Amino acid sequence: MGHSLDGQVALVTGGARGLGYDISRALIAEGATVVMMARDPNITAAAAAELGAVAMPGSVTSEQDVAGIFAAINERFGRFDILVNNAGIGGPAAPVEQVTAAQWSEVIDINLTGAFLCAREAVKMMKPAQRGRIVNISSMAGRIGYALRSPYGASKWGMIGFSRALAAELGAYNVCVNSVLPGAVEGDRIDRVIRDRAAAMDVPESAVRGDYVKAAVLRRMVRASDISAMVVFLCGEGGANITGQAIEISAGSYL
Repeated sequence: MGHSLDGQVALVTGGARGLGYDISRALIAEGATVVMMARDPNITAAAAAELGAVAMPGSVTSEQDVAGIFAAINERFGRFDILVNNAGIGGPAAPVEQVTAAQWSEVIDINLTGAFLCAREAVKMMKPAQRGRIVNISSMAGRIGYALRSPYGASKWGMIGFSRALAAELGAYNVCVNSVLPGAVEGDRIDRVIRDRAAAMDVPESAVRGDYVKAAVLRRMVRASDISAMVVFLCGEGGANITGQAIEISAGSYL
């Protein structure tokens, strides 16, 4: 069986750990050359060495960092095919009246503005080439009302709207843009979310975890590999006519 992404160059933001690491791994397994972007240079270098990726540390909130990384990609590879906007933070788990303006701005800047900055640079290479795939990692929090997580929810709703707008704008250039909406993904991040949410609600962590599981019709959380598989599909030939979509991978969750 051949590699579906042979010869293609991808950038995964927040690619050095968690879901981003698994997405990077999956793209590499399909033959793509992956550039891994994350803020911590040591963690980024170590993760890239493990997977055989290219480490380019930087912050998605820095116009200078983003522009510099895309310039380096163009100089080194002379092409660019896939952008996965995965970098993000959970932000505070608190009632809206307790959320500070600084906390709100930090979540929006990283989760949404960072995706905009990267997409803006990616499009400059994709349009002339008349090809490309952009996958924005949103969340089920971008589809439902998510109490105690207002900045996060707003950023992920915004990601879906941004994806739809880009899809409409770039369709004439053969660039497909979609958002992927994970439900609760097993791993360190959901563990932190559960801990913080339990503290904000003054309930046991086991109760919050149980709520997530019960809210999914399959009665389980999803795996990082489930999300990675969809990203690979959207970036391959199977995704050639899929654009402007918000695709839920949530085990049928309504939470």
